[in-house]
Amino acid sequence: MMVKRVAIIGAGSCGLPAIKCCLDEGLEPTCFEQNDDIGGLWKFQDETMEGRASIYKSLTINTSKEMMAFSDFPIPEDYPNYMHNSQVMDYFRAYAKHFGLLPYICFKTTVLSVTKQPDFSLTGQWNIITESSGEKKSSVFDAVLVCTGHHVEPYLPLSFFPGIRKFKGQILHSWKYKQPENFIDKRVVMIGLGNSGADITVDLSHAVKKIFLSTRSGSWVLNRVSDNGFPLDVTYFTRFKNIIRHLTPLCLLNRWGENKLNSRFNHANYGLKPSHRFLSKYPIVGDDLPNAIISGRITMKPNVKEFTETAVIFEDGTKEDNIDAVIFATGYSFSFPFLEESVIQIKNNHVSLYKRVFPPFLEKPTLAIIGLLQPLGAIMPIAELQVRGAARVFKGLIKLPPEDVMMADVIQKIKENEKRYVPTQHINLQVQYIEYMDEISSFSGVKPNVLSLFLRDPKLAWEVFFGPCTPIQFRLMGPGKWDRAREAILSQRKRIIKATKTRNPPNNTDENPSSLGFLFLETLWFLAFFMVVFVYL
Repeated sequence: MMVKRVAIIGAGSCGLPAIKCCLDEGLEPTCFEQNDDIGGLWKFQDETMEGRASIYKSLTINTSKEMMAFSDFPIPEDYPNYMHNSQVMDYFRAYAKHFGLLPYICFKTTVLSVTKQPDFSLTGQWNIITESSGEKKSSVFDAVLVCTGHHVEPYLPLSFFPGIRKFKGQILHSWKYKQPENFIDKRVVMIGLGNSGADITVDLSHAVKKIFLSTRSGSWVLNRVSDNGFPLDVTYFTRFKNIIRHLTPLCLLNRWGENKLNSRFNHANYGLKPSHRFLSKYPIVGDDLPNAIISGRITMKPNVKEFTETAVIFEDGTKEDNIDAVIFATGYSFSFPFLEESVIQIKNNHVSLYKRVFPPFLEKPTLAIIGLLQPLGAIMPIAELQVRGAARVFKGLIKLPPEDVMMADVIQKIKENEKRYVPTQHINLQVQYIEYMDEISSFSGVKPNVLSLFLRDPKLAWEVFFGPCTPIQFRLMGPGKWDRAREAILSQRKRIIKATKTRNPPNNTDENPSSLGFLFLETLWFLAFFMVVFVYL
């Protein structure tokens, strides 16, 4: 049988594992990357370029290294738990070098079109036209992985802001923001309280004369540093706590979350309290935001009512004069300009994808969209699981169900999100981290069997169940099993602590009463849970 050729569009955080997974499955990948380097979104550049993702110089990732690492390539223990964008790039380069991915990438190559071959219903093949150095080339591939992400097209809703056309100051989207030096001693208004809006506002607050952060609905604010100093996602993204969340009434979870966040700082007193409950919309990560507010560097404001030539008037009637710049941190739209509408249809920022990967209307399942989602957690390991499944579909090892079954799954997920979340621009892209990781890993046949682990390897099972649900868990069994997965899981806490414990304090002990007490409580919860299961069965 001939080796199937797979085209991969994009060499960023989704495209790199796509190359590696294709090689693992004996496929022949060719990756097209329009930049001159890998990294996609995480490649910092001084200037923005149309059609390409962009980040600012100070950006630090808000998911910790153990939770964002590719499943068979842990991030070194001396790397910080939350990495600067340059360190993320270092990790990507190490990953690409270790697995020999660079020879499969065609840099400075733009994909112009991806169209079905005339005999697509029989072969499932695609014709791809690319352009490099002014020269166009046509090639035929057996399958396509689209790994272009969804942070490329800035969403700039100027029509919703009366008077914006007569405003004489600078207007830009956060996509164009690079560093605070360009705004020294200026008066700035930031519109939008997402992760980027909050982070850039804090970044600017050290350089500007004054900055106002305008929000329409407010937000709950998380801190990267959680209980006992561990990273937030390491603390809360565990299988054990995920079960507890499902067993606990939603109203109690909301009350618990809001009380915990308000115990750090009262969101109402800081002008941040949202109109929605804790679990009805993704919170933001903003470690320094309350510090900047309490020290007066940032002033919170409600939604903008209108603009004048030099001022901004807010919905509460307050007015700020002599505004030099307005930055819109209003998110992104997405599209696939190289694909025909008959292949991918985008309506109201929604695309129908089975398992959030496969277009259900294709005669042959030879195209997959990777990373088109917004998890409450890291996207890298999710993208890796998606391509592991897609590669096996391309090989014919996994069969997709009929179209009506796939569409029923798509509709069900839309209804679930509409019930769970308040309406937002990308409500249908949102997924819960552990639930989706388990769903897509079950599809690929690599989800760990925790009960089986408890019978065979209790020590490992304990860490898998009570410890952080790290990507390495999905290399314990099934296709692509990694021999060092057990060792990597059992040493993950060591890697977490190593990055911060750069000085040994006096009278140091390996265990302390609080950690032992917490372990005891976890044991009690674990026993109680199985007692409940036993009773109901």
